[in-house]
Amino acid sequence: MTKPKTRSLINIAGIVAAATLISKIFGLIRQQAIAAAFGVGAAVDAYNYAYVIPGFLFVLLGGINGPFHSAIVSVLAKRKKEDAAPLVETITTLVGGILLIVTILLIIFAAPATDLVAPGLTRTPEGQIIRDIAIQQFRIMAPMAVLAALIGIGFGTLNAADQYWLPSISPLFSSLTLILGLIGLTVHLGPNITQPQYALLGGLVLAWGTLAGAILQWLVQVIAQWRAGLGTLRLRFNFNQPGVSDILKILGPATFSSGMLQINVYTDLWFASFIPQAAAALGYAGLLIQTPLGIISNVLLVPMLPIFSRLTDPQDWPELKNRIRQGLILTGLTMLPLSAIMIALAYPIVRVIYERGAFNQNASNFVAPVLIAYSVGMFVYLGRDVLVRVFYALGDGETPFRISIINIFINVVLDYILVKYFAAPGLVLATVGVNAISMIMLLFYLNRKLNGLPWQDWGWPLLTLTGASFVCGGVTWGALLATQKLLGTEGLLIQLIQLCLAGGAGLAIFALLATQLKLPEVDIFVARIRQKLNR
Repeated sequence: MTKPKTRSLINIAGIVAAATLISKIFGLIRQQAIAAAFGVGAAVDAYNYAYVIPGFLFVLLGGINGPFHSAIVSVLAKRKKEDAAPLVETITTLVGGILLIVTILLIIFAAPATDLVAPGLTRTPEGQIIRDIAIQQFRIMAPMAVLAALIGIGFGTLNAADQYWLPSISPLFSSLTLILGLIGLTVHLGPNITQPQYALLGGLVLAWGTLAGAILQWLVQVIAQWRAGLGTLRLRFNFNQPGVSDILKILGPATFSSGMLQINVYTDLWFASFIPQAAAALGYAGLLIQTPLGIISNVLLVPMLPIFSRLTDPQDWPELKNRIRQGLILTGLTMLPLSAIMIALAYPIVRVIYERGAFNQNASNFVAPVLIAYSVGMFVYLGRDVLVRVFYALGDGETPFRISIINIFINVVLDYILVKYFAAPGLVLATVGVNAISMIMLLFYLNRKLNGLPWQDWGWPLLTLTGASFVCGGVTWGALLATQKLLGTEGLLIQLIQLCLAGGAGLAIFALLATQLKLPEVDIFVARIRQKLNR
């Protein structure tokens, strides 16, 4: 939809970041409610396995920067508004019909699909109970296959119409629905909610709440589409109309490329099924990482993508290299100290966020090492994403795709080796290793593609930021021990004070060291923070 540009890139990034922050906060509250109700028990363990395939489709097809979102935006942005509705309705009809068939197949084959995801559950009586619950949850959540595509289409359609707030905040409605379901279950069962005989009921509430949340998230977006004249639920079968083939050309490769990353998640859960409570621990710890990571990644990537795209001409490659360096240094500037602080404070973070109700100290002891493992890989996770976007800007989606395929096999090998030595945290460390290898391979091919990279100009700042982050982590750990010796370790208020003091001390030291490095990216980062605070 051709229209004058009404918002700056920084403005758009701010909108997306604010909406994402609110959605992530409610997602964290949702996870806290699940932890309080079920701890690391059978209901939530089953839910993590049952959600693998529906969640895979939901993230793949319905997420921001996902294939549906990217394809719809890239095509609609070049067309007049009056052409948008017929095109959106046609794509919705085509994709909805295909995924409706997929949904029916998922319901029919729920049992073998669950066994494929978690074969280790059949080895013990407790695992068999988890399997039975997971199969029922899987069938309930199967329609999310259709809803994922509809949400992704709506996301892209609204973004193409310069609407960013509602799509970015819509996951909030999904979290709210599940929270309300858990509140109702808690009121109904009271303290009996943790009893094993109610695990199935709890599992069903989780599944129905998740499905209802997805429906609400879609309805909120589709109403906005109707009001903007961007399409209704009308069925259109004119698949030969202009624009449909353009969307499908982008959609196919993007879907396969994004899907490769999700296969690694499945691989981790396959191995996790042989470790009691591992799936629940991965879910709890993963959310604590994804909350800050998702917000920061959107703030960094959204403004930089168009910049990369405008610098693809060979005569602009020197500036492109500067922008890539900027992206990587800003990634290190945010991720490395955050990683160090979360490693040092992993145990009290888990206690403050989750330890209430059924989630006891034993559960914290199980989840905290998994959070440490996740924290180790924050820089390479986001750094890889920055480099992948550079390849997409250069019109090369094949290289990241080939690397993703290779990494599937590397992930299997690392999972097999590391799970023997580190159990559940080993699964996360395997993913960290895969992301690190992926980043190295992307840099290798980018070096060839751009006729050489200034390795010293990039490497030295990252090395010094890494050193500063080690100091930051050490100071954070020391401050935590000092406050624990002074105040003890029990009590939510005391734990919050300790987290604030220890984390603040670590950040202060890192800020002091970073400013001494005289990096231009530090000045950019500080300027952005000041700009936001002055508004």
